[in-house]
Amino acid sequence: MVTMEVRFSTDPNSLRHMSTEEVRKLFVIDTLFAPDTIPMVYSDIDRSITGSAVPVKSSLQLQSSKKEMAAEYFTERREIGVINIGGKGTITVDGTSYSMAHKDGLYISRGSREIIFASASKEQPAKFYFVSYPAHREYPTTHVTIEQAEHEHLGSLATANDRVINRYFHVRGVKSCQLVMGLTELAEGSVWNTMPPHTHQRRSEVYMYFNLDPDSLVVHLMGKPSETKHIIMRNEQAVLSPIWSIHAGAGTKNYSFIWAMGGENQVFEDMDGFSMKELL
Repeated sequence: MVTMEVRFSTDPNSLRHMSTEEVRKLFVIDTLFAPDTIPMVYSDIDRSITGSAVPVKSSLQLQSSKKEMAAEYFTERREIGVINIGGKGTITVDGTSYSMAHKDGLYISRGSREIIFASASKEQPAKFYFVSYPAHREYPTTHVTIEQAEHEHLGSLATANDRVINRYFHVRGVKSCQLVMGLTELAEGSVWNTMPPHTHQRRSEVYMYFNLDPDSLVVHLMGKPSETKHIIMRNEQAVLSPIWSIHAGAGTKNYSFIWAMGGENQVFEDMDGFSMKELL
């Protein structure tokens, strides 16, 4: 079963008047990773679609939500980035099967008509997380293992942000139209991500936090640097980040998160940074 929820964003001036419930309703996606279904959220922020597929009883086929997408098939005008955070599985794209181990990624080209998700085991199903943006041309569907991703070590234990950034789809790696996507892993004893904070006027972003146990959480910061709001994030929840908002967080323990960006500039380093003194 495929479900699609449509979300509309807001401006920074309206954000200051919102309750916790209103902020979560607009920006937090807490319906992901339901077994045997493909829940999705369509956002007016760069027309992103964020979703997941956890095939347990049988395989799942990604189909267009024709009312919202007005497309014959999902990637008629779109590209998709997928990362598997669960057990082994496969993604079959137009008859070609790609084996997806834990933390493997797959870029799916615009024009791919049939996309099928499957798990190798019902006891340890695959957990496919995906983000999609509109695409203006086709790039080849490409499989990327965690070992093949571009790795960058940043931070330190002294500042509680010792982490590795794994880039899957980016300008120096697998090519795409808009999509830039990767996975960041914090070392034990580190809790902070994306500090000092930044925005990027030229693209929006989606964070999906995972590897959190039931008693752990991440305090995600959003909003303008001079007027931040916090959101409590649990395991396997995603948060939408508009172009005017910072996106940073601190956890009660180390964790991982998948970040995906879409917009007019794919250069990862294109950021508008702020000093710690500017945060309020």
